[in-house]
Formats: sequence, C-alpha cells, structure tokens
Amino acid sequence: MRILLAEDDFVTRKFMSNFLSKYGECDVTVDGMEAVDAFLMALEEENPYDLVCLDIMMPVMDGYQALVGIRNLEKEKNIPAEKAVKVIMATALNEERNVKMAFDLGCTIYSGKPIDQGRFEEALKKLGLV
Repeated sequence: MRILLAEDDFVTRKFMSNFLSKYGECDVTVDGMEAVDAFLMALEEENPYDLVCLDIMMPVMDGYQALVGIRNLEKEKNIPAEKAVKVIMATALNEERNVKMAFDLGCTIYSGKPIDQGRFEEALKKLGLV
C-alpha cells in the first residue's frame, strides 16, 4: 500500500509515519501544498497513493484545501469515484461543522486527535486497506 501523510507537527508526523509504515510505503509532507504536489506526481508516474492522511490545520494550504486539490486532480485525470484515493482527515477540530465540511469535500474517514491506534487500525480495516 502507498500512503501519503501530510502533517505539520513534527511529533505527530514522526508518530504517524512510524505507525503507518507498518502498512506500506509512507511518503511524508509538511503542508497541504506539498501533499497535492506529491499526489499529482504519483498520478503522473502511474503509481498512485492508496491512502492519504491529511491534518486539517497546516500552513501554506490547509487540509480542506488539499482535499479539494486532490479530488480536483482525480476529476481532471478521469479517475472514477470507486477508484478515488481513500482520505482520512485527522485533526483536533471535532466540532460538527468541521466534520461535515470534511465529508462534504470528499474525505472518507474523519479521525480525531490524539490518534487512537486501535480505532485508526479499525478504520483502515473498514476501508479494506489492511
């Protein structure tokens, strides 16, 4: 499985990278702009990601904007919805409006922080990724 992680906090980035690496190759970016660029590069190389994990609160481009960018790239490349990358939004912003906005923009799963490893693994199983 190919995984793209976008997380600006060093400690969380290190933890998530180590955690996700046991499931496959994990590329790491520090903001949403880098994530969208990495996603595009993977599409162009015909080696797309299976999973994208986005923090919401990041500099340059936040997770919502990155999600929109990723979904727009998929539309431009005519990727059918059933083949769209699975996106997990991870954030401390757990208010209902934030959760609703993430799903409205196309996220697959919304996960609160701090990350509960057991629940996160269950989410990966639910997505059929492990």
